[in-house]
Amino acid sequence: MRKFIIAFIMGAVLSCPLTFAQDNSVADSIIGEYLAEHQGEVSKVRISKETDGSYTAQVIWVKNRTDKEGKVRLDEKNPDKSLRGVPCDEIVLIKGLKYNPEKKRWSDAKIYDPIRGIRANVMCEFIEGAVLRVKGSLLGFSQSVYWQKN
Repeated sequence: MRKFIIAFIMGAVLSCPLTFAQDNSVADSIIGEYLAEHQGEVSKVRISKETDGSYTAQVIWVKNRTDKEGKVRLDEKNPDKSLRGVPCDEIVLIKGLKYNPEKKRWSDAKIYDPIRGIRANVMCEFIEGAVLRVKGSLLGFSQSVYWQKN
């Protein structure tokens, strides 16, 4: 019986790294580039992993990067005045996103909507394979947009 208990404990201990690796693999599946469309704006967003294990989403390309005068559009509606000079194709949309393995989705962060200049709670989950549902919620209202992974 003692040998069985020791074997069971050793098996449990040795399988732990495999379990964590599987969770990291699923969590890291969000990493990549996405085609995003929101209120007539077409852009590409890159989601990357930070050193603390969280994820960041940043705009890397915008279809209509310049205004009618040929100037690069800026993040003029940002509530943080120090960020209003950021070019539209460099805006950070989400910072600090974390994966929840029980719920199989990413959350615990805010999303920034540069069109309206607001921040909201965000939840992300994959639906239909490579389609990421990005749901922003604020004051009981929510809106989902769908990003197609490239």
